[in-house]
Amino acid sequence: MDALIAAAAQALAEGDPIGALNWVALRDDGPALALRGIAMARLGDFGRARFLLRRAARAFGTREPVARARCAVAEAEVALASRDLTWPESLLDRAREALDRHGDRINAAYARHLEIRRLLLIGQLDEADRKLAALDPAPLPPALRAGYELVVAGIALRRLQTAPARAALAKAAEAARRAGIPALMAEVESAARLLTDPAARLITGGEERPLRLEDVEMLLASTALVVDACRHAVRQGGEIVSLARRPVLFALARAMGEAWPGDASREALVARAFRARQADESHRARLRVEIGRLRAALKPLARIVATGRGFALQPLAGEIAVLARPVEERHAAVLAFLADGEAWSSSALALALGASQRTVQRALEELAAMAKVQFYGQGRARRWLTPPLPSFATTLLLPAPLTEA
Repeated sequence: MDALIAAAAQALAEGDPIGALNWVALRDDGPALALRGIAMARLGDFGRARFLLRRAARAFGTREPVARARCAVAEAEVALASRDLTWPESLLDRAREALDRHGDRINAAYARHLEIRRLLLIGQLDEADRKLAALDPAPLPPALRAGYELVVAGIALRRLQTAPARAALAKAAEAARRAGIPALMAEVESAARLLTDPAARLITGGEERPLRLEDVEMLLASTALVVDACRHAVRQGGEIVSLARRPVLFALARAMGEAWPGDASREALVARAFRARQADESHRARLRVEIGRLRAALKPLARIVATGRGFALQPLAGEIAVLARPVEERHAAVLAFLADGEAWSSSALALALGASQRTVQRALEELAAMAKVQFYGQGRARRWLTPPLPSFATTLLLPAPLTEA
């Protein structure tokens, strides 16, 4: 390694991409192209970064498999940062295997780390956890160790395990401090705010108050019957009745849950479940049918009794609490993903949400018409972004089931 390459690499390690470019901006050999690509990625020009990294891989050729594999890992990192979640995983797998064969354990571990981050981003928590368990963080340098602990914290947060998340974030903060990279320290601080910002709203006894993730965890572990409007389920302890595919039944359950300890009128239930302004006889007949279905679904947890003016939900034990999202609006999950401040493509959002790309495109167009999101680029290059959502955590807006263990 010559002096200029060494100086550029040191500048990148210290979080100074401009300084790195000053050393190698006019060079077109493989190492210089790779460093230039990484520097451009740090500056946010992901398209240019990927172009330079591919040029670097070609410049190294087949005689330098380790350098080519490192370029592939760097390109995978750029793809993840630019939210290109369709980047072929097989390329990263081959790069990791090549690094393993040639004894580059740190970069092989980092390739695995990138794979786990992608799984976390699209909500495949079990697979991410399985691969994380096979990754030994001991040899990782401070910057990579901070990233590892952020992934551990991210999985714990999505599963509402706040104690492990807090411990992992403390380790991430210490590793980021030792790495001395301001952007990494800011990322850890941003993740830590998810534990302190309001993440949901509690509605019980006619009153409403915000909850942090720790409070949500305690609520779900309590004896209360929880009408969970974040995951569209009714739950008590370990017993869960999912109504995610039965929106009318869940609307009725939520309306009665919010009215507890009183009852909900038939007019209110019809308006909530069927979106009808006035209840006619057909609505009342349909309401009786849906109440019967809900009564059967909730039989292990609660009873539904008829009253003079409507229906009341009565738990078999404990009290009733409604857990609501921090914001109640359409396409909240789309906004939650965009709240990370990164630019997303509609295809990446569709993959993360588990929805069709056309459904996501319609949601983005509606949000753009309301000036809640912005875009740049055209066609496949179009990217969507929005400023981070202020003052509350987005964890419960993301489409991952709370029941994963």
